[in-house]
Amino acid sequence: MSTGTFDGPAPETMIVRDMVKKAAIAGPLLILAFGLIWGANGALSTAYGLAIVVANFVLAAAMLSYAGRISAGLMMFAALFGYLIRLTLIFLAIWLVREASWVELLPLGITIIVTHLGLLLWEMKHISLSLAYPALKPTTASKESSAK
Repeated sequence: MSTGTFDGPAPETMIVRDMVKKAAIAGPLLILAFGLIWGANGALSTAYGLAIVVANFVLAAAMLSYAGRISAGLMMFAALFGYLIRLTLIFLAIWLVREASWVELLPLGITIIVTHLGLLLWEMKHISLSLAYPALKPTTASKESSAK
């Protein structure tokens, strides 16, 4: 690692890729469930909420991995102010469609909250089980090189 920058693969992009896969698994089930409760508008609102959550995680990973290659200070800035920026974008994404005919705010809100927490907890479970998941787990080659 050089002074002030982070070299090597960006674990946040690998983690978010894994989270997107999990969203692709859980998403259709949530869309179906909310579609059965709120009809087609509930299903559309749920799909929109899922898209917001996935975009939020992808944007967070992109900002952190890009900033980490430049400097540690910029990465800290991206983490703090990126969070505020992404919260603003989520607010705008909801505010812009709040009065559209296809929007049901209750399933949209539930989807955003439950999906954020659910994906984070699901991923956290895997990270804590292996202490380094999905791409952080050292390979035998890296273990041998660090032992020398």
